[in-house]
Amino acid sequence: MKSKAYLFLTTAWSAFTLPALAQTAADSTVSTVSSAQAGITFAGYVEAYYSHDFTAPKTNQERPGFLYNHKRNREVNVNLAFLKGAYTSERIRANLAIEVGTYAQYNYAAEQPLLRNIFEANAGVKLSKTKDLWLDAGIFTSHIGFESAISKDCWTLTRSILAENSPYYLSGAKLTYNTANGKWTLLGSMLNGWQRIARLPGYSGPSLSTQVQYKPNANLVLNWSTFMGSDRPDSLKQTRFFNNFYAIINPNKKVSAILGFDIGSDRKPVGADGRRVGSGNYLWYSPVAIVRYSLSDAVKLAGRVEYYDDKNGVIITTGMPNGFKTWGYSLNVDYFILPNALFRVEGKVCDSQDAIFEAKSSLSKTNTSLTTSLAVSF
Repeated sequence: MKSKAYLFLTTAWSAFTLPALAQTAADSTVSTVSSAQAGITFAGYVEAYYSHDFTAPKTNQERPGFLYNHKRNREVNVNLAFLKGAYTSERIRANLAIEVGTYAQYNYAAEQPLLRNIFEANAGVKLSKTKDLWLDAGIFTSHIGFESAISKDCWTLTRSILAENSPYYLSGAKLTYNTANGKWTLLGSMLNGWQRIARLPGYSGPSLSTQVQYKPNANLVLNWSTFMGSDRPDSLKQTRFFNNFYAIINPNKKVSAILGFDIGSDRKPVGADGRRVGSGNYLWYSPVAIVRYSLSDAVKLAGRVEYYDDKNGVIITTGMPNGFKTWGYSLNVDYFILPNALFRVEGKVCDSQDAIFEAKSSLSKTNTSLTTSLAVSF
């Protein structure tokens, strides 16, 4: 699963040299280039990490089941590494990125084996000579959310719970329009499903997704993204409607904030007798707030408070009476050793209403961890 803090790509190379704003634009299919800039570029990214879970037994090799990034416990590993080639011209663009790491291992586990190492593979054509209107098709980084799998582009080392449990990648075709003044981005897409490259067996699809993003000035981004479809077989008749809202606020060079809110709805399923198991919908929601403080260009601090409520276990199943109702708190320190080399340390605590975390002797309501990472882009 997935999910999304900075604007990721204008061209393949600028993805690793320019700061950005959000996962919604972490997709390299969001901008145009002049004919003078046309050509093939190559880039890469490697993030190594060590995560220490203080709550789980020492022999546990994995972090809790609702996490998909920085998943391995008490071992040095690679979260995400990829090599990317991109072609851009005035009216054509294409991207191909091959990935390895524990992010791919866990997040792509349901995909066909030959597709599990594709981080991005898409082609696009500009439909208008005068308007910034593009049609792209293939596998994309998700436009839903303000975080991406590329940790260096996010304000916190680990992902928020809402990002871990909403799409990190999408597959299908999309239309993207950017206004001439750069203030509005409008997107509509037809997808194979909820974070699916191959369509879910028994689901006829397609799913639909939209995005409306408004940037009135350099200090504010407002975003609304939706998903409409299902992540269940047609026989259950469970329509999903999901909304992602966020605001990125940069009032000055020192303090900035992200306010996000996800809310989703799955219709209650049809049972074996052909009748619905009750009326209405199963709901889940998650608010999150992140504040970042820049001590200098090289040192930044970020704190996060979040809550995830999925009492019916639509996205996160626990088997407990209250489902998944969990608070999360984290604090991280970032040190930019070089402009393209980032070292990070993050402490994180999750506090659940029920005892859902595996502990040394029993189950615990809390989970405490410390994660460090070193990310290099080139």
